[in-house]
Amino acid sequence: MHDNLRASFVDRMGLSSVERELLCDDVLKQVDQKGISIIRISFVDQHGQLRGKSIPSSHLADALANGLTMTSSLLLKDTSHRTVFPIWSENQGFQESRLTGAGDILMIPDLSTFKVLPWANKTAWLLCDIYYSDGTEVNFSTRRILRKAITDLQDIGFAYKSGLEVELHVFKLVDQKLDFSDSTHPASVPQLELPAHGYQYLTESRADELEPVFECIRQAVVALDLPLRSMEVEFGPAQIEFTFDPGLGMSNADMMILFRSAVKQVCRRAGYLATFMCRPGFENLFSSGWHIHQTFMSLKDGSNSFAPDSTEKILSVTGEQCVAGILEQAVANCLLTTPTVNGYKRYVPNALAPDRVAWAKDNKGAMLRVINNGAHDVATRIENRVAEPAANPYLVFASQIHSGLYGIRNSLNPQPPTNSPYLSDHEKLPTNMLMAIQAFTDSKFIKKSFGEDFVDYYATIKQAEFDRYVSVVSQWEQAEYLQNF
Repeated sequence: MHDNLRASFVDRMGLSSVERELLCDDVLKQVDQKGISIIRISFVDQHGQLRGKSIPSSHLADALANGLTMTSSLLLKDTSHRTVFPIWSENQGFQESRLTGAGDILMIPDLSTFKVLPWANKTAWLLCDIYYSDGTEVNFSTRRILRKAITDLQDIGFAYKSGLEVELHVFKLVDQKLDFSDSTHPASVPQLELPAHGYQYLTESRADELEPVFECIRQAVVALDLPLRSMEVEFGPAQIEFTFDPGLGMSNADMMILFRSAVKQVCRRAGYLATFMCRPGFENLFSSGWHIHQTFMSLKDGSNSFAPDSTEKILSVTGEQCVAGILEQAVANCLLTTPTVNGYKRYVPNALAPDRVAWAKDNKGAMLRVINNGAHDVATRIENRVAEPAANPYLVFASQIHSGLYGIRNSLNPQPPTNSPYLSDHEKLPTNMLMAIQAFTDSKFIKKSFGEDFVDYYATIKQAEFDRYVSVVSQWEQAEYLQNF
């Protein structure tokens, strides 16, 4: 293996290390000992979806040394999987000529992400970073974007720590709609039914009804060694929540990607459809959120830098500055925390979801909820309740880190916390994606944090999605106008 690496793409481009060689040996040994036949090699696209190829284990050593080619046009698609840039022209609409002509990029596996998939026969999985053929990392890689934000935070002496609460819906599959006429772009919505009724928040009886759903997901999560904390019945029909222990750096972003993929795959095999869509369009359902608990940890002594040093405060000065930065940039960040047309329909008052830019102590109606149990509380943290569970976790975490850094560097002071988050006169969150796109593209902070090329690239993709959305005649229009005019 070491001889192969010395002549490999990884070695030539300076991506090899002693640590990586040891990990390569370990992964190859595990594949042999566990009788793995197939390895899924995947990367995370701009939407937070996994794309990749499957290879026989006999080709794994070469893939670890030289990567695996992938069509670059995958980076230029919207959520319908349509390519929205003119890839057959030199002028694609942004300054990245290496993506012209749908040429190849390379997936280079991150050996630390190796997992054996418990639901797929003799199959393992590796998450990748993506590179151009000249050895530079693809500038639109969202994993690279988060890694840079983490490095920026480390440069001023902090590590990023996060914990996740993820809501989702699980339905019984009645008819997958696999007729030829259903293979549209995107495909027809399958026929579904509820696995249980709703409106019994956290009751044990409802949890027992949903035990088959919980158990198939739990088995996969435990087998993948994900840090499961709790499984909960949410208020709405077919709505559940999984929470996870806190982790440092990029670990919980990688975990979120694997968790969503695992849930959808194991549920499909068990006859269910799991969805992280914010607000499925069926009667009586409730919106799902993704609540991110976060703090900055001191690299000097490992302490929680958000913990206050007196009972008169709910956050340290550093914590308050981070709150101020996140609040000031919340609207500009909304396209990253809420990247779907559907997600903006969650921002309604008095529904345990935020509708404006405010913070409070232990108030679940506020966008930012501070959790603190006194001076020097090591569990002090900020819970951001704005994100939808379909969001790309790398972009969400990067938005939080950059906003917190912005608050620290500019010594910002937040507005006073509120006890009435739905009655305050604070700035409203965008009510649709078009407003979010405008705020995103107008923001000097976003351009400085993510780069102007990424802003143009990402906004173009999201504008294409919104344009398709508004061009479709809705049921509301039919009812409102068909007979009236």
